[in-house]
Amino acid sequence: MDPHGEDSQFNASRTPWVAIGGEEAVRELADAFYDAMDQNPDYAGIRALHQPDLSSARDKFFQFLSGWLGGPQLYIQQHGHPRLRMRHAPFPIGESERDQWLSCMAEAMDKCAVEGDLRSFLDARFAQVADFMRNK
Repeated sequence: MDPHGEDSQFNASRTPWVAIGGEEAVRELADAFYDAMDQNPDYAGIRALHQPDLSSARDKFFQFLSGWLGGPQLYIQQHGHPRLRMRHAPFPIGESERDQWLSCMAEAMDKCAVEGDLRSFLDARFAQVADFMRNK
């Protein structure tokens, strides 16, 4: 993803990472996502794909989101290139899992009050990535 492509309202000085509020806000979004996944039975399908302890997943997701949104490349510094499809290949991801993931992210963005142009931008980008992850 190019979070600040020419067709976007975002650019090198106003990245989605800046627009959302930086490190603290990205951490809140990652935590809200995993809280929703862990607590809402509607997401049992994707919750079952994770370890019982979500601490590592939360941290890696925060690191990934930070760089993906145009902030510090924390994930790459710690783990190398994300290689999302390769890293998710062992898990069966179909339309149901994609839809659960997107609904869970929407719930997290609602909780974090991500709105307006930023919300529209992220909804579209998350949908692209989630669909790309399907492998069944």
